[in-house]
Amino acid sequence: MINAQDIKIGTAIRMDGKLYFCIDFLHVKPGKGNTFMRTKLKDVVDGYVLERRFNIGEKLEDVRVERRPYQYLYQEGDDYLFMNQETFDQIPIPKEQITGVAFLTEGMVIDVVSDASTDTVLYGELPVKVQGKIVYTEPGLKGDTATNTLKPATLECGAEVKVPLFINEGEVIEVDTRDGSYVGRVKA
Repeated sequence: MINAQDIKIGTAIRMDGKLYFCIDFLHVKPGKGNTFMRTKLKDVVDGYVLERRFNIGEKLEDVRVERRPYQYLYQEGDDYLFMNQETFDQIPIPKEQITGVAFLTEGMVIDVVSDASTDTVLYGELPVKVQGKIVYTEPGLKGDTATNTLKPATLECGAEVKVPLFINEGEVIEVDTRDGSYVGRVKA
């Protein structure tokens, strides 16, 4: 059990039979009344965000989570098979439980977060930024750097992202896996 004032970003708590991760918090001390914590909690299973207020001193059930590196092997139906880097155990993870799944490539190492008490997999998380080679996009024209216009481009992994007009086929770019946005060009 932890106190409400101990909640930080990344803290996992069990509430109403569900598991939540804190994605934002604010310690509020109003001029009148008691101090409280205003939090944004993300449901691990459904992914929806819940805003919740806790009074200071309120006891919450914390969950100990473990992050381990797993290597992506292959896809089997809607499940993706991963191998533990230390024990070589293989586990399937459903597509819905992997963040940034569109940018997953064979052999990529991701973090798998699991509940330490029950050893159940909660979700798989790709690195925030990944690199990918562009296999198809419309050709860019010289001087197309002045405007902030974007065009579609297809990466090796099959994901489609919006890139600036000056990006061409064969170039390697960096992409944010959380929202699929273009970050920058990778220098060779």
